[in-house]
Order: sequence, then C-alpha cells, then structure tokens
Amino acid sequence: MKTAILTVGTEILFGQIVNTNAAFLSQELQNMGYDVMYHYSVGDNPGRLKELINFAFHDCDLILTTGGLGPTQDDLTKEVIAEAMGDVIVENEECMKALLDNYKKAGRTMTPNNLKQGYMPSRARVLPNDAGTAPGFALEKDGKLIISMPGPPREMKRMFELQVKPILESMQDSVIFYRIIRTFGLGESSMETVLLPLIDGQTDPTIATYAKEGECSLRVASKRATKEEAVAAVDRMIEDVNQLIGEYIYSYDDEDLVDVVGKLLLEKHITISCAESCTGGLFAAALTDIPGISEVFERGIVTYSNRAKMEELGVKAETLDKFGAVSPETACEMASGLAEKTGSDLCISVTGIAGPGGGTAEKPVGLAYIGIAYKGQVKAVKSQYRNVSRKWNRHYALLGMLNQVYQLIK
Repeated sequence: MKTAILTVGTEILFGQIVNTNAAFLSQELQNMGYDVMYHYSVGDNPGRLKELINFAFHDCDLILTTGGLGPTQDDLTKEVIAEAMGDVIVENEECMKALLDNYKKAGRTMTPNNLKQGYMPSRARVLPNDAGTAPGFALEKDGKLIISMPGPPREMKRMFELQVKPILESMQDSVIFYRIIRTFGLGESSMETVLLPLIDGQTDPTIATYAKEGECSLRVASKRATKEEAVAAVDRMIEDVNQLIGEYIYSYDDEDLVDVVGKLLLEKHITISCAESCTGGLFAAALTDIPGISEVFERGIVTYSNRAKMEELGVKAETLDKFGAVSPETACEMASGLAEKTGSDLCISVTGIAGPGGGTAEKPVGLAYIGIAYKGQVKAVKSQYRNVSRKWNRHYALLGMLNQVYQLIK
C-alpha cells in the first residue's frame, strides 16, 4: 500500500527539533511491507496542511500524521483532517472521560483549553494515549485512510506499537525483510561495480549501497507474501554477495565494527592493550563502551609526545631521530614495547598525522601507521586516509585499528 508520512509542527521547519518520528515510522512501515512514497513536513498552518493531505491522497491510500493534537490554538491537525475527510468535530464521550480521569489521577488542575482534546471527528476510531493526554484517531473515506498520532516521540511510539500497528497488520498483504551488510576497505563506487552482476536487472531481492564515514553498507531486501519467504530470498542473495565481496564484510547484521571486534575478543578470550598517538585514546574509549570488555581489555596508553613514546613504551631515540614519530619503525616499537610491558595477547599501536597541519610531501596529512604485536610477530600497516578533516582522519585511523584486529582474530 502506498503510504505518506506527514509531520506537523513549525518547530520542525525551523530546525528546533529533529524529525525522528518520520525515521521511526518509515522503518516500521517498511518492515511491515508498506511502501513509504513520501515524507512531508508542514508548519502549524491549516491551509497548507489541508492542501498536503489532499495532494498526498492523489498517489497514496494511507497517510500517517504526527503532531498538532494538543490543547493549544495552533494544534489544528484534528480539525483540518476532519474537514479534508468530509467530517465534523464533535465531543467524544470516551475521550472526554479519559481526559478528566487523567488529570484527576495526576492531581493537577486542568485549564479550559485542554477540553479540546476531548473532541474528535464524528466517524473517527479513537486511539487511546496512555503516555499523554492527546488521543489519536483513524479516519477513513472512500478507501483512503488517515491515522493521526501525537507529536512527542515517546507518546507517538507507544501509540504506534499498541494502537496503530495492529490496524496496519490487519491490512497487510505482504512482508518486507532486509539485512544490512557492513564492510570496511571498499568504497561505495567500487562496491557497486563489483556487485553489478547482481544489481543489473534486479527485481526481488533488491540491493542498495550506502556510504557512512569510512565504511560502506549494503541493504538486501525482499518483499514476499510471508516473512519466511522473504528471509529465504534475502539469505540466497547474501550468499551471492559473499562470493563477490566477502573479504570486506565484517557484519551481516548491521553491527558496528567495534562491537564485532569486542565480541570476538571476548569469545576467544584474547587480551588486548593499545598505545595511541594521533587518535588520542579513541580506540580505548570505543572498546570500553562495550559491557564486559574488562575481561580482555588490559590497558590503553596515550603516548602523544616522543618523550612519552620513549618513557612509556621504550621506543628508541635513534628510531625517532632516523625515521620520525610517524613511521613503521616507530609503530612497531610502540607495539612491541607495549607487549613487553603488559603481556597482553594482542598489542596495537597507532601513530599518524591527523592535521590540519604538520604534513609534508613525504608524509602527508592523513598518513598513519598501525603497529601490531600478536603471537610473537610484530608488523606495521600503512594507511593513507583522505584528508577531509582532523576529526575524519582520527576516526578513520580508529576504524583502521579495529579492522586490523578483526582481520587477525576473525
């Protein structure tokens, strides 16, 4: 069923709040097999709201609205929908009773304008709001259905789960199932090129690529009569995808790289320590966000200066003089010195040029070396990142470190 999501509120247009309602509803509707064709946002303006409702119904059979159901004068969604759907607003005994009971139980004095929330379109199916005072409603005309929910995300989500979802499930004629594949080390354009044999002429399942700050994701989706059929179709396509780009895949379930690495370290009982220069503790911070990681994460040291590298990790002065702080030799000595100091199974280091200054022709901004000491072997891996910004360079160095750990222990 073709669906539009319409969010009401001038504060959205002013950028005072982020429109999380539309994102939540889109994901829920897609999972249920509804085709979300449009997102609309409109201010608290009755004329524009009515125009948008009529416009959306030219191409859609279902509209979900959020916002504009409260007690104030600019909350006009209910009245405009009633007019657009050829209905009138009347006092609703069920809504009025719920409203009065709510204030009585809370021990609060109700201002007269709140009585507005006890009125509804005469033909509406009332959707109770047990997380707030403004009820929602569903209203149908000539095969077109509009479902209106309150704007506060907490109220909207609860109403959707308890009241709206059962309505939509009863109308379902198909189910969408998808999985998100996460990759590192393969750009979006390169990924699409490699996957062209699968993408060209695709019908169902469908494949879509997405870029995200140094990583690329792949969405494999299928729309079938049952969830079981959709799952089977997606799994078959993922087998084909794996044949083409399996070496770059680190998750088939939309997990962050740090979570995958943390899970593997815990499962395999591999202890780890890190020594960071250009990332300034990002690697340690990322790992310690994982509950239970203290079982395997021994310590993290930020050795930003040359002096710190020498005093904390035993990096030789002659190494720094001859090769510089940003070099494979220094990265290796950082990792081996850390291993000697901590006794961790795996020790990883990083040294690089985060920018925006400090780069040279031989060592440009974005260059980093990752040192690894593991199972008696020490090596350094060179990474040259695109110089987007200092924040980007540091983040990409973090991803590079996580990827090196993943490749070693997977």
